[in-house]
Amino acid sequence: MKSGIHPEYRPVVFRDLASGETFLTRSTAGSGKTIELDGETYPVIDVEISSASHPFYTGKQRILDSAGRVEKFNQRFKNFGR
Repeated sequence: MKSGIHPEYRPVVFRDLASGETFLTRSTAGSGKTIELDGETYPVIDVEISSASHPFYTGKQRILDSAGRVEKFNQRFKNFGR
């Protein structure tokens, strides 16, 4: 790798605004805000949604009745175009 052309890869905290969960990981993204975790200060990046609050990952996803919707559509338009 060439030196001096790559951004700094450092520990960063991602904070989920919906659930309040924090994830300590490494990233090249930076932030002007900081947070203290385990006695260390890290840059913090606030995200609207993450795996801690997304309905797909939390199991709180609503399942649509697609079969009922198709039947309702066919019933509604069964005589259309005949």
